[in-house]
Amino acid sequence: MAIALLFGVFVVLLVIGVPVAFALAAASLATLFYLGLPSVVLVQQVGAGIGTASLIAIPLFIFAGEIMMRGGISERLIALASALVGRIRGGLGQVSILSSLFFGGVSGSAIADVSAVGGTMIPQMVKRGYDRDFAVNVSITAALVALLVPPSHNLILYSAAMGGGISIADLFAGGILPALLMTLVLMVTGYFVARRRGYGVEAFPGLRAVLVRLLAALPGLGLVALIFVGIRAGIFTAVESAAVAVLYALLVTTVLYRQLRLREFLETVTHAARTTGVILFVIATAALFGWLLAYLQVPAAAVNALQSFADSPQMVLLLIVVLLLLLGIFMDLAPMILICTPIFLPVARAYGIDPIHFGMVLVLAGGLGLVTPPVGSVLFVGTAIGKISIGESLRSIWPFWLAGLAVLLVVAFWPPLSLWLPALLRG
Repeated sequence: MAIALLFGVFVVLLVIGVPVAFALAAASLATLFYLGLPSVVLVQQVGAGIGTASLIAIPLFIFAGEIMMRGGISERLIALASALVGRIRGGLGQVSILSSLFFGGVSGSAIADVSAVGGTMIPQMVKRGYDRDFAVNVSITAALVALLVPPSHNLILYSAAMGGGISIADLFAGGILPALLMTLVLMVTGYFVARRRGYGVEAFPGLRAVLVRLLAALPGLGLVALIFVGIRAGIFTAVESAAVAVLYALLVTTVLYRQLRLREFLETVTHAARTTGVILFVIATAALFGWLLAYLQVPAAAVNALQSFADSPQMVLLLIVVLLLLLGIFMDLAPMILICTPIFLPVARAYGIDPIHFGMVLVLAGGLGLVTPPVGSVLFVGTAIGKISIGESLRSIWPFWLAGLAVLLVVAFWPPLSLWLPALLRG
């Protein structure tokens, strides 16, 4: 009865439009009262949920990404991408996809990616004669690449939700090849859609221009190398790397590029603080929800239930992927990671599925929910930038969504794609 109450209240509140964090808190509180547990448990678990030292990296990476976005990095990355892939059919669409890979490595956030790259590329594509739905759909699906490349906030969140045991450096390494595959598949999809619609290509600026744009973008791309190599080599921890990223971003945007003025800096601080507050509130309430799941032995029940349906790791993964895709329709990615990790990770481990591999599956499946209504935050941001309705976007997004689904299935059923690079770098 307690499990039914916990999930029932949560689902009902989500359906009527209550924000996820408040729905998690209300469902947890109702279950605590039903079980007769002391109310101090709520305070203890909420405090414990946001008391993990590794979570300090999240607001710092958010701050660094905001600085880079407002300090001139996105324009230089887009210029580099234009020089490299603008000659491919649907040139500006290809530029948007490759720019998302570059900027995702700077921000680690799909929302920041579609805001920065989409905010620049969508109006440009519309001005050049591209249909608005194509411009929006390319930008929002390309933003999913940011979920996998360092410094992905969601992989840090997954590490915290699983209680440690896996280094963040290994998780960052595990996301690189899936991110590159997602970029390639989306570019191929964009090519065929652009060819069918008769879109043109961009003029090649010449090798000299490519070199100049590469040199201009190198300081921004250097942030990715600084974070990944620093953590991988053991020079600093994830939290320390986030602090270094903030200092690096400030130096690049104020001293080298000289584009981050006082007004932009204050806007950056305000926006980063607001985003951090939202994320930490979700983490705190999800921690209480997750503690109740463990108290009620839901993970053990999930293992037993899936064992009755499946007799192989592949079948278990298929069932989990289906469940995650369904949950992603109604739940944002951060609470989904915090809630689903303690439920499904024990199941995955029971069938010998590596936690790094499972993390990539979880983040990718939840990421597809970000471009799916009714709570697809990336979809909402992209359509707002493109000034089209969600319905207009959804009518033609299916080739890109299916491309993302294909990548998810490849990642799920070909574990070496996620595990080879971490193993290689560990030596």
